[in-house]
Amino acid sequence: MFVNADFHIHSCFSMASSKDMLIKNIAPKAKLKGLSLLGTGDGLHPKWLDIIEENTVNSAEGIYSTDDADFVITTEIEGKNKIHHLIIIPDITIAREISEKLPSKNKNVDGRPKTNLNGAEILELVREYDCLIGPAHAFTPWTGMYKSFDSIYDCYEKKVDFVELGLSADTYMADTVGELKDFTFLSNSDAHSPWPHRLGREFNQMELQDISFSSIKHAIKHSDIKANYGLVPNLGKYHMTACTKCFKLVDPEIAKSAKMKCGCGGRIKKGVDYRISEISDFDEPHSPDFRPPYVHLMPLAELISTVYGKGVTTKTVQNIWQKLVDAFGSEIDALINADISDIERIDLNVSKAIEAFRNNTIDVTPGGGGKYGEINFDLEAKEKNSPKILTLDNF
Repeated sequence: MFVNADFHIHSCFSMASSKDMLIKNIAPKAKLKGLSLLGTGDGLHPKWLDIIEENTVNSAEGIYSTDDADFVITTEIEGKNKIHHLIIIPDITIAREISEKLPSKNKNVDGRPKTNLNGAEILELVREYDCLIGPAHAFTPWTGMYKSFDSIYDCYEKKVDFVELGLSADTYMADTVGELKDFTFLSNSDAHSPWPHRLGREFNQMELQDISFSSIKHAIKHSDIKANYGLVPNLGKYHMTACTKCFKLVDPEIAKSAKMKCGCGGRIKKGVDYRISEISDFDEPHSPDFRPPYVHLMPLAELISTVYGKGVTTKTVQNIWQKLVDAFGSEIDALINADISDIERIDLNVSKAIEAFRNNTIDVTPGGGGKYGEINFDLEAKEKNSPKILTLDNF
């Protein structure tokens, strides 16, 4: 069976997460999105595990179900050097045991626990319990594994189960790094709210023998991911090297010569695009035969918001979004599967935007420094307002 899965989200117990990140809110929104399998996130937090047990049924091995979605226990851990690791856990009993063993002062407070263990030590701990592990948003400049290491093996010492790409990278960028040719790539949302423009903004289409932890493990280890879906990477807020205060894009070599300080007084952060170029082995992607396609898309509400210049949560945007979801069954079906002619009958302008994504003809002002990139459907306006990258001539 084919399922759409998002393994990396957070609960109401994580810092900067919405208090609405509860099973009763997440599951119905996931159904509207078109997701049938979700990671719970925050799977080492005792109170969150209690909420999961109270609001789901243990329907299969390692699977906790509602009428709208199936969940598998997952967590993100912040290890040594502030590197984030994503872990998929066999069941709640094991999650509680790992939580007890993990040396962490805040594991009962924050859904994303912090520990002084390094990547290899975390791997050894969770592998005792048959968990799956890989770097979360591997290339991001604040908490990605490659911010501190030039090789994934320097971090973990052994081969991990997957690499999560993050919002500012895609398969084609990652496949310029030779050592990643043997790894399964996951694309997940890292959602902190249940809104469909956050939940499942990146997801994986995978083939499972059945809905169980064993099938998830088999699919990841045997590369049964059929497609990765996610943002155009230059929409990611850390794609380009940029100032974290004024968000100006800065040539990376100039940034280094300025000791990563911007003229405005802000700090410059190295972009994912440049970081990958530093560790890459090829100018073009060298994808292995098993590598599935990476399909670029954008959350439907954000697409409608861009087309009409209205806020994502405004009535205008939400009404159009609801019409499309009602017509095609889910947001994912509207974005990927619906005939453009059928979308046109509901909204001509949105149909053109969806078609541009499908044809890979969108125009993007890239993000960086913590600011998301922007879609622009008016090429003339884009030419006039295009942001300039600071170089030697204007730094």
